[in-house]
Formats: sequence, C-alpha cells, structure tokens
Amino acid sequence: MQSNFFQGTIPPNLASWKSIQQLDLSSNNLTGPIPRELEKLQFLNYLNLSYNDIEGEIPKTGVFRNESQISLTGNNKLCGGIPELEFPPCPVIKGKNRGKLKVIILLSIVLPATLLVLGAMLLYFLVYPKGERRMVAGFSSMPPRIDELLRLSYHELLHATSGFSPENLIGSGNFGSVYKGRLEKHGNKLVAVKVLDLQKNGASKSFKAECKALRNIRHRNLVSIVSYCSSIDSKGDEFKALIYELMENGNLDLWLHPSETTDQATSSRSLNLLQKLNIGIDVASALQYLHDHCEAEIVHCDLKPSNILLDNDLVAHVGDFGLARLLPKPVNRSSEQKGSSTIAIKGTIGYAAPEYGMGLAASTQGDVYSYGILLLEMTTGRRPTDDIFVGDLDLHNYVNGALHEQVSEIVDPLLLLEGDENRSMTPGGKNSNGGKEMECIIFLLKIGLKCSARLPNDRMHMNEVVRKLHLIKDVFLGVRVHQENFEA
Repeated sequence: MQSNFFQGTIPPNLASWKSIQQLDLSSNNLTGPIPRELEKLQFLNYLNLSYNDIEGEIPKTGVFRNESQISLTGNNKLCGGIPELEFPPCPVIKGKNRGKLKVIILLSIVLPATLLVLGAMLLYFLVYPKGERRMVAGFSSMPPRIDELLRLSYHELLHATSGFSPENLIGSGNFGSVYKGRLEKHGNKLVAVKVLDLQKNGASKSFKAECKALRNIRHRNLVSIVSYCSSIDSKGDEFKALIYELMENGNLDLWLHPSETTDQATSSRSLNLLQKLNIGIDVASALQYLHDHCEAEIVHCDLKPSNILLDNDLVAHVGDFGLARLLPKPVNRSSEQKGSSTIAIKGTIGYAAPEYGMGLAASTQGDVYSYGILLLEMTTGRRPTDDIFVGDLDLHNYVNGALHEQVSEIVDPLLLLEGDENRSMTPGGKNSNGGKEMECIIFLLKIGLKCSARLPNDRMHMNEVVRKLHLIKDVFLGVRVHQENFEA
C-alpha cells in the first residue's frame, strides 16, 4: 500500500487484521498519531510508515519494541519510542497555562534566532572582503532538506536500473553496490542507486549513519542525495538504498590511476596541475563545511579518491558517508580533542589516521590526515599502499625525504609534462619560465605533509588549508604576487 497517495489518519481498525505480518504504508500523505491499537497485532513483524507526516509519540510495545522491524524515516514530528530509534523525547507540558507557555517558548526561539541571523549577515559582510566571499559561497544554492526529497519505491528503483542489471553496475563498496539508473517519472533524471547488502555486518548501521549525516547538510562539494528507500523487495526481504545525483565523470581514483583500468574510455584520462588544485580546494571546502559549519561536527572517517566524485565540469563532490560520525560542538579547545565516544573507526588502510589504529575515537583531525594523504597522492601519483612503501617508509616520509633536493623525482610525471599547457592558462599568456609550476607543487606537498603529520595536534585546520590553497591558485594564475609565506 505504499506510494498510493493515501491521506488522513491511520485507521485504528487496522488492528482487526489479527493475522497480518507485514504492513507498508510508506510514501503516502498520512497524518495524525500512530494508533495504539497497532501494538496489539501479535503476528506483525514489519511495519513501514516512512515518508508521511505522522506526529506524536511512538509506541514502545508490540512491533515497536524492535528497531529492525519498523521504519519511521521522514516523519519529523514524531517523538519518543525506544532509544534505538533516536527520535527526540516528547515534551511534557502540564497545567492550564499551556497555551501561554507555547507562545512564550515560540517567542524565546524566534526572536533570538532572528537577531542571530541578522548579526551573522552583518558579520559576514564585515569580516569577509569581497574577494574572499567565494571561500564560503558553497553554502548556498544547495540541494533540498531530506524531508523534501523525492519519494521513490522499491519498484521504481527496480525499473530505473533495469532490474539492478550488471550492465548498470558502476561500483561497489564495503556495504553494497552502486547502479546507474534513470527516473522516467522525474524527467529521466540520471541517478546513482546505492543498494545496501544487509547480509554484511554493519550495513544497516552504515545506512543509518549516512542518512543521519546527510539529513541537513548542503554544500556544492558534497554529493547531492535525491532520495532513500527502506522497504521490502520482490522476495519479501528487507531492502535499503540511497539514491544520489549521478556524477558522469566517475570517481577521482579513476583519474589519478587511469593505467590500472582496462576501460579504454578511462585509461587515457589525466588531470593537469590546475585541475588537481581545483579538486584539492573543492574537497578542502567540503571538509571545512562538515567540520565547522554544520549543526554538529561531522567526521567523514573514510576520505579517499574513490569516495570523491567528479561532475561534468570536474568539480569534486565528497560522498559515501557510511562511516560518518556526528560530534557535539566542543565547548572549549580542550574538549575538541575528545572526538566521538564510539568504537575506533576502521576507515581504509593508507588513508586512516594512525591514532585510529591505536583505538582512539573519530575526530576532525582524522579527516585532516586523510586529506593530507590525498593531496600527496594527487601530486605524486602514488597510492599510500604502493609496493615501494615497506618498513618505516610510507607516502609521508617518501615525500618529506625528497622535498628539498629531489622534488622532480617524486612528482607525478604528467604534471611536469603538462607544464606548457598549464602556463598557457595564465592570464595574458604570461610565461613563468617553468618556475611557477614547481613552486606551486612544492607548496602543495608542504600542505599535504603538514596535514598528514603523525600527531593530531600538529596538523593544519581546514580553514587554513582552504585559505592557503586559494592563495596558491591565485599565484599560479598570476592574479597575485606571491609575497606571503606559504609555509604550512
């Protein structure tokens, strides 16, 4: 009964269906509370009420006792329920002055919020010079909130991907596979459908983490979520999928290591220095937003080239938030180092911060480390898991040892071969006699080294990374005389 445009409240007489085992009312326009009578259905083992406008308290007995048997996603007015559902507690208001109290509470929220917005706008124009506002301009013109997403059923996704055919398979990850799809009912929109393999340990947790992380974030350098689906497939098994805007140019890994693929269309790909510099700025801007400009600090925990997607204009978009952690904003600097209280994050070998291997919790500094390794990989063309890295030699030490006298020997040869092309991109066609490219490459390597320092407190902050990368780009393009010290 999902996606049938049902309206009104859920009828309590559904409880008369004594033998019903599965009930799916998702993606309708149902309102009002959840009938308490549903708690009495002894044989009901799956209930899906997601993507409606239901409100009020969530029951705690019957089918509602088991988090895996119910789906309530997309009903932002619900409260209470078992703790595993992670809905806010229901307010308790008593007495005759309830109406007056509501007005007082509303005013106490609206007035300070209005003053805060006006103050933030004034501060924005005072603090950011006109030339630097582009560094935070990525926070506007963003995708819709998660409660405004398309409502897609399992059968729509099945049709969009031609039955999840192997021909439409475009990638796979730790917890599932990604298929290319076309939504005919929505203007033939091209999408990437990430289907979770719920047989794998941690897949359901990954789905919840990604939904939670993507719920309210909006930035031009984050992958845009189109919808998500929690339903039952044609075999009666649980089905979960995340639907994203399709990035036609694939992931960054295919561009950094084109020789490793047998696909002729991708084996000839390459990125010049300016394109890599732009991608570095894009990814840094996304992390800056996640760490500093969200309601809660968001730690990605698995930043690597295959999780960075490129659109038609080679603009980078960070994706795959399956391991993401939301941290409360630190009250002071000492509390900022505590990170998440959850178990240590696995991440990906080579990109995961060394402190994660010692059991320490997720932190924004861990993302900075992964970014530093990414920047070194983009500049040298070597993976952190390259066969030459044995014993104490890793990508960080490899670059650090050659930084002063042997830089040309460790830099990606394609960057050096394309020096003439890069120089032609400068305004007025000015030639830097070959020195400008290498100077910018050295600055990039230094930032990568500083970000990938072994000790978390020695790493750069993403605000500083974004600022310095913009300065390096300005110098490369010849729009700024490089007088500032770029030392990371």
